[in-house]
Amino acid sequence: MLADLNGQQVKVAKLLGRFEWHSHAAEDELFWVLSGSLEMHFRDGMVTLEAGQMLVVPRGVEHMPVAHEEVQVVLFEPAGAVNTGENPDGPLTVRELKRLS
Repeated sequence: MLADLNGQQVKVAKLLGRFEWHSHAAEDELFWVLSGSLEMHFRDGMVTLEAGQMLVVPRGVEHMPVAHEEVQVVLFEPAGAVNTGENPDGPLTVRELKRLS
């Protein structure tokens, strides 16, 4: 995590591979691609994001990020949001964030 801002957390991540299908009932999630290409899969389609592009996934929308090669992203989420959303006990759940600054 980089910073806290008005109840939001600014996070950086490197993604590779397929994440799990999940949703966030109470929070929107912003993905801003710094480098690489990220596919955001939805139950009714898919959006590809290139470096410099961003996408807000609205609360309650099921999604699955997929990175065929390493992607660097910035995420903006409310403090306390669990990366696996409504699946808080999954193997990809991150409980403790490392603060980078």
